Amino acid sequence: MPADHPRLRELGWTSWHARHYRQAIDGDAGYDAGRCQPARALTVIRHLSRLVTEGGEVTAFLPGKMRATAPPVVGDWLVLEAPEGVEPVVREVLPRRTKLSRKVAGPRTAEQVMAANLDTVFLVMGLDGDFNLRRLERLIVVARQSGAEPVVVLTKSDLVSADELGRRRDEVAGVAPGVSVHAVSSPQRQGLEPLRFYLSEGQTVVLLGSSGAGKSTLLNTLVGSEVMRTGAVRDSDDTGRHTTSHRELVPLPGGGLLIDGPGIREVQLWVDEDDESLEETFADIEELAQGCRFSDCTHRHEPGCAVQAAIESGTLEAARMESYRALQHELNVLARRKDVAADRKFFKKQGAHFKRVLAEKKDRM
Repeated sequence: MPADHPRLRELGWTSWHARHYRQAIDGDAGYDAGRCQPARALTVIRHLSRLVTEGGEVTAFLPGKMRATAPPVVGDWLVLEAPEGVEPVVREVLPRRTKLSRKVAGPRTAEQVMAANLDTVFLVMGLDGDFNLRRLERLIVVARQSGAEPVVVLTKSDLVSADELGRRRDEVAGVAPGVSVHAVSSPQRQGLEPLRFYLSEGQTVVLLGSSGAGKSTLLNTLVGSEVMRTGAVRDSDDTGRHTTSHRELVPLPGGGLLIDGPGIREVQLWVDEDDESLEETFADIEELAQGCRFSDCTHRHEPGCAVQAAIESGTLEAARMESYRALQHELNVLARRKDVAADRKFFKKQGAHFKRVLAEKKDRM
């Protein structure tokens, strides 16, 4: 499938995806190239997925084994088998160029991929009671881990004065080094033009933020129609209702693709090998640490600690340092649990193999 096909390019198809698609078709799975085509997942709900292909939208069946082991997510590129007169079936999930992940809820140590093949993550935060710098720091780490570019979008700018907006932007800039910050008012259609820069042809943006932050309202405004249902925010606590119940990829008029989904109050981190997202997010603390007297300084009680000196002088907020420590601890614990989970999986597999060998040996006796 050519990478420069206009319709596929509008959907985010690149030469990278084309190469992996060709490898899948030419691989050992034995696909009939004439019966298969690439497709991108718009929604995934249980055993069905709504897809978009070169020829338009289709609904395809997801085999049970795929759902149990490696289910597709919104934004995935797939190998779709769609012969004439037969229900389309998803046969394979192509490798993900980028992915937005978190740890699954509960005690299990496993990854949950929320969306795939992203170029930008809009971290959406309201300028009302939704404003929370500590949560934003966490979401910046999650966005950087995805491999996509994080961008902070402050919504509801019409609810604050110009002076308050300036202060809020300065606060965000202080915890988001190197991250672009934009303030918008969707009802007033103010501040939207800079966002369209990230939504050129074939570019995919995912909206990440809490319920009530204004994600769906922002998406509807950019699309120009009510694609996602929205609800009012409670006056008592500025909490929004979960009006969006599933993630969906929406192609925008004139180019670009947006992914919206259920709001989140907090997201548990996931960690991959050699990930440096935490260090990038807290680059100011990492830079200060270079001036500590001891290379293994914990930044607590050691003499000559540049980080503690910055806190005492007021150039570094103590709350930001505590946030850094908390996220660092969470990632360290997760890394250890991943190692334990991997060991358990290995020994369980070895045990099953040992039992199988004993059974075969017994049958030969």
